[in-house]
Amino acid sequence: MADHNPARPQPHKGRGALSNHSPRYLATHSEWDENEDGIAGPSPVTECRAVQARSVISRNQSPDIPFYQSINPYQGCEHGCIYCYARPTHAYLDLSPGLDFETRLTYKANAAEQLRRELARPGYRCSAITLGANTDPYQPVEREHRITRQLLEVLRDCRHPVAIITKGALVTRDIDILREMAADGLASVAISLTTLDDSLKRQLEPRAPSARARLRAMAELRAAGVPVSVLFAPVIPAINDSEMETLLQAAREAGADRAAYILLRLPLEVRDLFFEWLHQHYPQRAGHVISLLRQCRGGTDYDSRFGHRMRGSGVFAELLSQRFRLSCKKLGLNMGESHAERCDLFTPPPSVPSTRKIRGGSDAQGELFS
Repeated sequence: MADHNPARPQPHKGRGALSNHSPRYLATHSEWDENEDGIAGPSPVTECRAVQARSVISRNQSPDIPFYQSINPYQGCEHGCIYCYARPTHAYLDLSPGLDFETRLTYKANAAEQLRRELARPGYRCSAITLGANTDPYQPVEREHRITRQLLEVLRDCRHPVAIITKGALVTRDIDILREMAADGLASVAISLTTLDDSLKRQLEPRAPSARARLRAMAELRAAGVPVSVLFAPVIPAINDSEMETLLQAAREAGADRAAYILLRLPLEVRDLFFEWLHQHYPQRAGHVISLLRQCRGGTDYDSRFGHRMRGSGVFAELLSQRFRLSCKKLGLNMGESHAERCDLFTPPPSVPSTRKIRGGSDAQGELFS
């Protein structure tokens, strides 16, 4: 029997978050209405509005992140992954990291123009740019807005290295560009894969492509000569960690030659959103999952220290690490995401004069939110 307790938020079809609590910077908040039976109303529709970005390249200073430069074409992500570490960044827009994060999106309409301008600056120093460090560059709205493709066209024309992180099978649409760049060592793709279980996928990441679609994307990219790696993330104790070996093998067979993993992270609002999801979908297992997570975080729900936040510590975390190393060795997978680093071919674009004052839409809020 379904749980109609009004005190417990109910799932929205096709959405990951169960609630929409106000961002931490606002004194007031609103809640989604429920009907007399305590069941949440219709799933909110996705809104995606244009902003004019003042800048698009973000620089990373975190020592445990393997890239320096990144671009996020979108703010918010329709994939709706309940575990997403980027959810708290929506609070900077005075929006909720809950349902707002996956339904109220923005896209940087002038991203390609602004990128061209930044690459043309006399002081610019070429370093590989990562697409997808915060939210997915191939989430469903990319099919309409094509911001990621426009960025790739600029990078290709400038012969600038790029590394893509995505769980979107739409990446294969841009194989024509990626093939050309990869031939010169200028492009690589990391496919994020969380589970091979379709039922679990629908609960964890409701609007992301299926595992089969992502594996097909890996195979197509590999066939086109584009280097492909698999990112097993996040690893959630007692939820998907048992899949590690079979998932890595499936990725290897699809063409991945490198692999990395990240232990589930629960910064700021992600903690309550994930725990809410966990008690709704796995009520009998929730306590065990939380206990294992805390064992990996020194007894706390999250440890944001560099060098600890991605892997955790303790017996269970070390067991995960050993299993991962052994699996990679057995399968011939190199550990760590592959990133295009060749910078000697970079050719700056012609200077682009600024023709208007750009308002709003700064590329804020770091890539891997601590």
